[in-house]
Amino acid sequence: MMEKIAVLLAVYNGRNWVDEQIESILKQSDVSLDLYINVDLSTDNSFHYLVDKYSSLPNVYFLPYGERYGSAGKNFYHLLLNVPCEKYSYISFSDQDDIWNVNKLATAVTVLKNYDYKAYSSNVIAFDKYNAKTLVDKAQPQVKYDHFFEAAGPGCTYVFTADLATQFIRFLRDNSEAQNVELHDWLLYAYSRQNNYAWFIDSNPSMLYRQHESNQVGANNSFAAWKKRISLVKKKWYRNEINKIMILLGNHDTKKIFYKMNNGYPGRLGLAFQVCKFRRRLRDKLTLMVLFILNII
Repeated sequence: MMEKIAVLLAVYNGRNWVDEQIESILKQSDVSLDLYINVDLSTDNSFHYLVDKYSSLPNVYFLPYGERYGSAGKNFYHLLLNVPCEKYSYISFSDQDDIWNVNKLATAVTVLKNYDYKAYSSNVIAFDKYNAKTLVDKAQPQVKYDHFFEAAGPGCTYVFTADLATQFIRFLRDNSEAQNVELHDWLLYAYSRQNNYAWFIDSNPSMLYRQHESNQVGANNSFAAWKKRISLVKKKWYRNEINKIMILLGNHDTKKIFYKMNNGYPGRLGLAFQVCKFRRRLRDKLTLMVLFILNII
């Protein structure tokens, strides 16, 4: 008997692409899954469209509709807190606009069952409206503090054990301010690493990752995407998110990093020479170093 997976799908104005996403989920091979859909208050009739089309399927469930969450992160927090995750062996996140490889979940489950990992993520193939495809490589070796400075990759690749899900949900319930962290996938990765849950990042892509103007973050694979990220850094969004996660999860060592980051330029300059501990990819280490040196972060 196959162990069951709960797939948590967050939707907001998703009519354009959500059918391809759902079809690729329902076609997953060698796994048994239930799909839970939560629709943020939308203007394109997403909820009623999806209910009419999929509610007759025995493994598709809808959370009550009518609330405005305002971000994908808050939508996923709501899913975690309201789906009976304890009934399942594994939990998976799904965006509304991607296309999964048919063996995406089976590959993740094989890794989690056969090795001492509690969570799985992977590289993806980003594609745009012209069907131009680019590998998004997030599978560099993990470093000491990378979880405070970046996620494990796109959250739509995440598959994790019920044990980790249960502990993370308890953390969310005990720390209401945790939901102020905008990116649920970054927070889950940080929580997991900081609590010694081993995490595997697969170098093999598991899905097609759609890029369009409505992506909340998207792939950093173009000048426009890089410019968007630099704009967020200049607005102190990146530093503020790091601060939130360090306050929630930090220890004695990270208090020193937190202090240097938030108490003047000399401290941030000092952090410029520690970036090998903060990001996995060489390009990202060098970018972060420059941001510290130029006092942009």
